[in-house]
Amino acid sequence: MGNIKQKWQLDFLRFHKLDESYLQFAESWIDHIIPQLLESRDDLSRSLLVAVNGCQGSGKSTLCEYLVSALAFKYQRRALSLSLDDFYLTHEERVQLSENVHPLLAVRGVPGTHDIDLLELTLDNLFTAKPASVFSIPRFDKSTDDRKPKSEWDEVTGIFDVVFLEGWCLGAVPETIEILNKPINALEEHEDPDGVWRSFANRALKNDFLRLYDRIDLWLMLKAPSFDYVYQWRLEQEQKLADTQHSNPGRGVMAPKEVARFIQFYERLTENCLRQLPDRVHYLYQLGENREVLNFRQRPLVSE
Repeated sequence: MGNIKQKWQLDFLRFHKLDESYLQFAESWIDHIIPQLLESRDDLSRSLLVAVNGCQGSGKSTLCEYLVSALAFKYQRRALSLSLDDFYLTHEERVQLSENVHPLLAVRGVPGTHDIDLLELTLDNLFTAKPASVFSIPRFDKSTDDRKPKSEWDEVTGIFDVVFLEGWCLGAVPETIEILNKPINALEEHEDPDGVWRSFANRALKNDFLRLYDRIDLWLMLKAPSFDYVYQWRLEQEQKLADTQHSNPGRGVMAPKEVARFIQFYERLTENCLRQLPDRVHYLYQLGENREVLNFRQRPLVSE
């Protein structure tokens, strides 16, 4: 990459508080897949839907925002980034689940704490949009642990060539009863001894997520070395969240001990994805401990 950076690149780095090494990373590992995405889009009568999997803190959101910017400024194509996190149930809805099903469901995270119907409605709007269409994209505020009011949702217009949907558990598949019955950490052993919470999440995978997967055209995975790195990467996320809470410092931000407990909610399905998803995705990025790419593997984009 030359020394001269485009304005959109500088704006991207500034907004995400990144140094120029991210552009070097993108040039080496990301830019070459963009023409392939557009070629795949040309075969569809709707937006191309690309799912992006990666554990917490792996860089999914930043990657999707880079792809959106590159598509806009290098290819003059419209793209949109959606996060599975924006489709969590409201705080009130999760409290109701915690009272009616299991106390752990008050905490956002596992399948069953998402509003998949709302996500599918949003995708329907995107896929059937006309040039003059106007609709809203739900947004979730992690600092308040609640969905933002509709008046604060993002308004978008028109047709998008590519839609990126990123989520930590996208691609996870239901587990067998034998596997499900064995607790894998202290949270499951002591707070879900009868397996009610994890069975509820497993049913949501079967009943809601598999249906969602049928709509996805291409899969991309940022694969962590192991679940052990989630704790450190999640701590970094919490610090970034703290840095944004200028009006009410510390509001909604977890301390290290809270993070250690919180990531146990995600452990089972993160391990699920790390085991079985690499062989199924179209683009696999094997990450190192500092989120650097160690290896890249691509599957054919057309079924043989």
